[in-house]
Amino acid sequence: MRRLLAAAVIVVVAATAIYWFVVRDKTVAATVAVPHLAAQIGESEDAVLVASNGEVIRWGYEPDHIHLPVLPLDEPPKGGQLKGTALEQAEVLGAVPPALRRYLASSRYGESGVDVELTSGIELRFGDSSRAEEKWRAAAAVLADPAVTTLSYVDLHAPSHPAVGGEEHTLPE
Repeated sequence: MRRLLAAAVIVVVAATAIYWFVVRDKTVAATVAVPHLAAQIGESEDAVLVASNGEVIRWGYEPDHIHLPVLPLDEPPKGGQLKGTALEQAEVLGAVPPALRRYLASSRYGESGVDVELTSGIELRFGDSSRAEEKWRAAAAVLADPAVTTLSYVDLHAPSHPAVGGEEHTLPE
């Protein structure tokens, strides 16, 4: 019995040593989580960035290299995290497809919820931030529809059935 127990201990010690010194990965890999930027608070050198999850990012950047809509806030929140309607705006702006990002002018929270205005003046009415990616796909489909040449707004509350109205603005190219 003692020999069997001693053999088992030797096997366990040998297996542990082999794992520890031969098999185990000894390298350290650094990972950097780059936040998905959605908007900014303020303008020029005083601007701070906002991630799509509402986190305020205080490191600097070159404003010429990136186009982010400005949230209608006078200053960033003290806790470093957006809440309420500003958070909903960040979540919607964080879901914008890259092809449409350069057409974003501003965002606000109005009577219908989150409203995003394009540089052409067209208003996209999202309601809340739920299903934001699906609502952006619906907006892109409406804006890409060759049958639609002018409109004032796109209501995206029900992304499977977006509603359009008005004829005040022409579509972006």
